[in-house]
Amino acid sequence: MLKIIKIIILVTLYMLTILFSAELEISSSNYSARIVRDSWGVPHIYGKTDADVSFGLAYAHSQDDFQTIQDVYIASLGRLSELKKNRLISIKSLIKLKNKKYQSIDDIAFFINDYYVRLMNFNQNVIENYFKNIPDDVKKICQGYAEGVNFYVKENPDKAIQDIYPISGEDVIAGFSHRLPLFMGADSEIRRLINNNISKDISESSHKPFITPFSMDMVASNVFAVSPLRSEGKFTRLMINTHQPWDGPVAWYEVHLISQEGWDFYGGLFPGAPTPLIGHNPDLGWSHTVNDPDLIDIYRLTINPNNQNQYWFDGNWRDFIIRKIKIKIKIIGSLKLPITRIVKESIHGPVIGLSHGTYAIRIAGRNDLNSVEQWYRMTKATNFSEFKDAMTIQGIPMFNTGYADKEGNIYYVYNAKIPKRKSGYQWGSVVPGETSTNLWTEYIPYDSLPQIKNPVGGFIQNCNSTPYLATGNKNEITPILPEWTGIENHQTGRALRSLETYGSDSLITRDEFFNYKYDHTYSKNSLISKTRDKYIKYMKNDTNSILKAALDLLEDWDLSADSSNRAAALAFLVLPKAFKPEDLKYDPDSVTKKLEQSIKFLENNYGSIDVPLGRVFILKRGKKVFPLSGGPGLLRAIYYKKSEKNYVAIAGDCYIQSVEWGPDGKQQAWSIHQYGSATKDVSSPHYSDQADLFYKEKMKKIR
Repeated sequence: MLKIIKIIILVTLYMLTILFSAELEISSSNYSARIVRDSWGVPHIYGKTDADVSFGLAYAHSQDDFQTIQDVYIASLGRLSELKKNRLISIKSLIKLKNKKYQSIDDIAFFINDYYVRLMNFNQNVIENYFKNIPDDVKKICQGYAEGVNFYVKENPDKAIQDIYPISGEDVIAGFSHRLPLFMGADSEIRRLINNNISKDISESSHKPFITPFSMDMVASNVFAVSPLRSEGKFTRLMINTHQPWDGPVAWYEVHLISQEGWDFYGGLFPGAPTPLIGHNPDLGWSHTVNDPDLIDIYRLTINPNNQNQYWFDGNWRDFIIRKIKIKIKIIGSLKLPITRIVKESIHGPVIGLSHGTYAIRIAGRNDLNSVEQWYRMTKATNFSEFKDAMTIQGIPMFNTGYADKEGNIYYVYNAKIPKRKSGYQWGSVVPGETSTNLWTEYIPYDSLPQIKNPVGGFIQNCNSTPYLATGNKNEITPILPEWTGIENHQTGRALRSLETYGSDSLITRDEFFNYKYDHTYSKNSLISKTRDKYIKYMKNDTNSILKAALDLLEDWDLSADSSNRAAALAFLVLPKAFKPEDLKYDPDSVTKKLEQSIKFLENNYGSIDVPLGRVFILKRGKKVFPLSGGPGLLRAIYYKKSEKNYVAIAGDCYIQSVEWGPDGKQQAWSIHQYGSATKDVSSPHYSDQADLFYKEKMKKIR
């Protein structure tokens, strides 16, 4: 009987694999595409035109994760409060909203998103500028994508909120208008104002998402490239290694796009994107890492005491641009409460009035609509010159970019749309808004950003650290920009370790190129290492016998975090971690308290404090559970959330690609996703099939 059951299960799995790997032809009145899913469920989408392919992309992604695409779209419309069911707002919060007396944002996150959309006026800007400012070929892929979503909704009406469809190409662009300021930290700046934290430097402001749960919470990333100068056999190699949340609006989706117009791109994208954002084509590839330039400024306005609708500017009272907005909040069933607000805008930008002052927010490139164009042009580039032409569009306002191509070129740029500011102001705090002398209108040109092509050492890296050490040589990357640009000057632990691995090897083999990426060891110069040493020294004379074994374990820890390491679990639980030195919150007494709690946790759940890391820190997907190597701040970056007696991975290493070109131009590529291509469909065999490779630190061949 057991044998028969096993046979039935195997046959069922086989039939599901056939079902989810089947070739699918889809056609609307305007577009047609062929979707071929490989043995991993990754969609390879074919079409006559690029717009046909984008149509197929939207449909395939909707098959795998429609709800997130819809949620992102609802957020960009500013209708979360009205349409989402999974967030109940209390009567008390409603009263506070109605009376404008709320102090906490925790219960009104959807409202805050909707207010943000209307305050920034994204959708109106798109309506006014879409047809005259977006190139025709970009409009075509946006419209194709929109129609792909609409086509899916037509076939699956029960899965959709019908009154927001059909969507249009304008809505696709509006989605990027909504998310890019969040990438840039607009949510943190608004939080800073509401919390009356205006005296702190931007670098000290909280990066915790403010507009939740659909804000764009970027985590970190790595990118590495070696040229033939640094590679055994004269290969050019690129490692695409972003660190993102494993679910939600900025979780990667893998796709291969192929059109008769020359689109042949294999890469990753976020829900709602009509084009890949990272990856490679036959000629070149790139990846991004998050950077943190100062792209947002806050101006304090002086309000006319006799007319609250005027502010002082250049010697005169100037009228605000005033709009009345309405936000509907779903109460129960079809009952909705309308909340009205007056929003204002000064010459600087959108205005927020608070009890401690009135402030205008100026965001670099706020009304630009060409980010999709830039990413699309990057995917279609066939050589370095075309790629750089795409980069100079500067529609993508931030992100370090690491690049490699089949000609043996490697390239790094600190990409950012940084305002040209006047010196003499504290741009990291709040600046006065009474004069045009500090009102910037221009940006630092692309060619004046820190960058380097083909460094003499044949190696570039960025791990969310200073651009000036991307090659390890501080004299190699120019220009050095002023401090008010906000460019990072720190080295993350990952950057330090990348220079100790890739950077110290003069001739890197393919195996070494992979192994260095999966390195599990902290640099001795990392914050976690220095903090450990500092704490052990502080506790040397401690007489608490209960702590002695744990202190000895921490002191003897070799800074490694492979799944079998017996000290790493305790270290992760106890030692404070930080992204950069100025963010480190170290207090020895609080560390001791965490040590006591962690001893109790490990002994109660595992019977010992020296439990292997992989028993405590795990990958969990459906019924699959795997031990993981790696951890916070490592090249093998994994970030966790506590779940009962385990810590379950939720972010970090996710979609990874490795691409190489031989001296003859022949290309090979590999990739891995932390789960699989079916991001939400638990019935699919591809819901978790890549997790088996991911935890073993292996990749699947894709070219």
